[in-house]
Amino acid sequence: MRKILTFLGFLTGLTMPSVSHAACEMLQEGSQSYLSCRFDPAKDDIRLHLASPDGQAYGGFARLRQQLWAERRVLTFAMNAGMYHDDLSPVGYFAEHGKVLKPAVTGGGWGNFHLLPNGVFLIKDGKASVMETKAFVASGMVPDFGTQSGPMLVIDGQLHPRFLPDSDSFNIRNGVGVDADGRVHMVVSRVPVRFYDFATFFRDRLGCANALYLDGTISSVFIAEEKRMDRLFPMGPILSVSMQIPQ
Repeated sequence: MRKILTFLGFLTGLTMPSVSHAACEMLQEGSQSYLSCRFDPAKDDIRLHLASPDGQAYGGFARLRQQLWAERRVLTFAMNAGMYHDDLSPVGYFAEHGKVLKPAVTGGGWGNFHLLPNGVFLIKDGKASVMETKAFVASGMVPDFGTQSGPMLVIDGQLHPRFLPDSDSFNIRNGVGVDADGRVHMVVSRVPVRFYDFATFFRDRLGCANALYLDGTISSVFIAEEKRMDRLFPMGPILSVSMQIPQ
C-alpha cells in the first residue's frame, strides 16, 4: 500500500509532500505482534550508515537525520542494523558506498552473532539479498552496502537448525529479509518472541526464503510518518530509507 506522506522539514520548517513506496503495518501472529515494513530497492533508496564524514559514529537516528538533511535527503525510515562493540564499531562485515570498512568474520565465538550460520544483508546495483556469510565470502562480491549479523533466521527456505519451537529464550527482536519479488522486509517484534517464531514469521507470513537477525534488546526504529524516533540505546550500524529533496 502506498501512502502520501507529509514531512516536516528539519530545521527550516519546509513541508515536502511525496509518495512513499513503503508499507508499514502491525501484523498479528497468534499472541505475537510485529511491526513489519516493506520496501522495494528498485524504487526506495536503502542504505547503511556507520559514521558521519568527521568519523564519529552516528550512535542514533537524530544525528543521521541531520547529516542526511545536510545532503538534501529526508530520512523516512531507519532501523538498527547489526551487532557492534562498545565503541559502536561493527562486530562483522560492513560496507558503505562500495567501501569495505570491516571484513567478514567467519569463525565461531560466543553470543547470537556466532550462532552459525550467520549472514550478510546487502544492496548491490539496486537489488537486495541476504546471504549466508561463507557463501557471501566465496562470491567475492563487494556490495554497495552490506552488514553482517547473526544468526541467519531463514536459509534457502529452511529455519536455522539451532532454533527450537519450545525454547524459553524470549526477547524483543528485529531482522531483515528479502522475498521472491526482491522486496526488503524490515521487522521488529512488538513483544518478546523466540527465534523459532520470529524466523517462521519471515518465512511463512512474509515469504522470505532468506532472512537475517539484526539484534535484540536494542531493537529501534525511526518512522517519519508516525513521528517515531526510538532512543533506547546508542547504536552502531544503521539501515535507512531516505528520499532526495528536489532542487
